Amino acid sequence: MKTTKKLDTFLLTTSLITVATIVISLTMFPEAGKAGANYLFNLLTAIFGTPVLLAVFGAVIFLVLLGFSKYGNIKLGEGTPDYSTFSWVAMMICAGLGSATVYWAFAEWAYYFNAPPLGVEAGTTAAYEISTAYNLFHWGVSAWSTYCIAALPVAYHFHVRKNSGLSLSAVCSAIRGKKESTPLWRSTCRVIDTIFIFTCFGGLSITLGVSVPMVAEILASIMGIQPSFGMNLSIILLISAVFSLSSYVGISKGMARISSMNTYLAIAFCLAVFLIGPTLYITKSTVNGLGTMFQNFIKMSLWTDPVDNSGFPEGWTIFYWLYWITYTPFVGLFVTKVSKGRTIRAVISNMLVSGSAGCFFFFGIIGNFSQHANITNTVDVAGLVASGQGNPAIVQLLNTLPMSTIFIILFAAISILFLATTLDSAAFTMAATVTPGLKAGEDPSPMHRLFWCILLAAVPLAMLFINAPLNTIKTCAIVTSIPLTFILCYMVYGFINWLKADYSLKTAEQIMQESDILPKEGIAPPATIAATDS
Repeated sequence: MKTTKKLDTFLLTTSLITVATIVISLTMFPEAGKAGANYLFNLLTAIFGTPVLLAVFGAVIFLVLLGFSKYGNIKLGEGTPDYSTFSWVAMMICAGLGSATVYWAFAEWAYYFNAPPLGVEAGTTAAYEISTAYNLFHWGVSAWSTYCIAALPVAYHFHVRKNSGLSLSAVCSAIRGKKESTPLWRSTCRVIDTIFIFTCFGGLSITLGVSVPMVAEILASIMGIQPSFGMNLSIILLISAVFSLSSYVGISKGMARISSMNTYLAIAFCLAVFLIGPTLYITKSTVNGLGTMFQNFIKMSLWTDPVDNSGFPEGWTIFYWLYWITYTPFVGLFVTKVSKGRTIRAVISNMLVSGSAGCFFFFGIIGNFSQHANITNTVDVAGLVASGQGNPAIVQLLNTLPMSTIFIILFAAISILFLATTLDSAAFTMAATVTPGLKAGEDPSPMHRLFWCILLAAVPLAMLFINAPLNTIKTCAIVTSIPLTFILCYMVYGFINWLKADYSLKTAEQIMQESDILPKEGIAPPATIAATDS
């Protein structure tokens, strides 16, 4: 249902002014913009790099311990789950596939092959093997732990504590409890919402910044023309038209259906590549990569390269953890909506196992198909990536497949639909954030969502216009995710306090009985958990 509620003009105006300033600065002073972004990237990853590595590794340990503890039996909401176990697992796997994966799955291993981590020599067999392992590592358990550690406080806040509101500021206010709402705290909530808004810009700048040029390259190869900035702009407009049409025709689940259909297309695409391509190599290399990753998991998680200072941890591992953090608000809402009736243990195991499996499936097949082409000298993927020609490399790889035109068209459609659903979900969430007082069943107006879609596209389009290097695009995620990290730490702190207040005096058996895991014969009804902070 659409709404005509009054908009939060402060957030709207602040966002518009800031985005306009960034876009004008980048287009008028491109070299200064690149230099400034590079300086910020190096400075922030140097200062916050090691704490980020420790925090993400700590998140993995915390979630494993929490899952095996008595608190893992806590049920998120009453009644039976809204979705079957198969559908729930499938949705989590699908969440591992998105618009950013379509570029990185083909090209990421080549970046590592050209400049390997852990002291491995470039261009060697060991470089191939460690590049596959790091590819899977950066999209695996640690990455999904950042999602899970952020999603649990939101789900607990909404389903167990029965607090209203799904925004980050609402969760932080619930953690603060019944204290009087002072002007300082209200201002703090505005800051939290503002940080959330700009985190969206950071994440989308990466996604659009690498995905749109790739789609342009693919479409240009089909039409026999050269890719251009005008084509990038046309793709953004096409993506906006796809989700805007879905909104205007009144199909509330239109984009959800498109997303589900596109996921099936992506899975079919991967299976076709697996069966037609070098099946044996893909299988062996993926299994070998998983073995190498798990064998070196602790070292890869905490490697800071203190002697050589090659920049690999800062440029990739730390960047990726912060990049994943930019999407945690979206994932928190998604997990909260689909996990009603599930236990904390089930959420942890599903996200860390099923979510990682979705990425392992995609990157294992596509990444090793690309790597095999490089080994056999079919396509010089590593050389093209090193010279900044990653997108032409993808086109050449697709042309090696039988009936290549069909594969290229299918891949282009998958990429566009992934971008449309990513941009739509971001625009919807941001429109809802600046539309106070939305009730259940109400949606922000389609025009408002279109406005945010255009605004979200403005920054990456400016970067594409100046032909910004990858590090300039990466800086958006780094700058915006660091303040969000502090907010997430506060949410986890509140979540732990809620667990202790609500369940520390209860045994594992009592919690299991409350969660309907054990029968309740002879047990008095448990006390209802207060809706506000105790």
